[in-house]
Amino acid sequence: MRQDWKREYFSVPNLMGYFRIILIPVYLWLYFNASGTADYVKAAAVIGISGLTDCFDGKIARRFDLITEWGKILDPIADKLTLGAVILSLTFRYPLMRAVVLLYIVKEGYMLIMGGLMMKKGRHMDGAQWYGKVCTAYTYVMIFLLLLIPGLPAMATKAMIGLCCLIMLFTLASYVLFYGRMRKEAGEEESH
Repeated sequence: MRQDWKREYFSVPNLMGYFRIILIPVYLWLYFNASGTADYVKAAAVIGISGLTDCFDGKIARRFDLITEWGKILDPIADKLTLGAVILSLTFRYPLMRAVVLLYIVKEGYMLIMGGLMMKKGRHMDGAQWYGKVCTAYTYVMIFLLLLIPGLPAMATKAMIGLCCLIMLFTLASYVLFYGRMRKEAGEEESH
């Protein structure tokens, strides 16, 4: 029994998830206490480490059969907390990021509500859809560049943030269609 508990909560991929959550206050401290480019580079490095850890935890879990129910919950929580903290912090430097924050809240809120409704009907997603992965990857690249190069021309930052908004809108629309199909299928199954 004790081994099962350790495996469920303290597998290497789950430890990587905890590490990503611990990196959030480290990033926030570095970002809000930054006094020059070198400090922003350090904040970007923390996000880079978090992003790499996110890439590898799932691969390790699948490769070494370390997938756990807790890990399926922990990984997306770490993702959402990290991205939420970073995009929110960037609004202090780039006011246009408020649009990204708003879209992020709407997209994640919709997915949380619909995911909960589908779970109540006994249905669930097995991992993120490709458009969700593209959205997350682009958002990470954008925030990494905004952190790494704080002196980017205004036109470049506006273009990157605008593209992020478009990708988030596309992703939200794709999830609306995805959950619409799931609801329809669940309704058809209930009627038989």
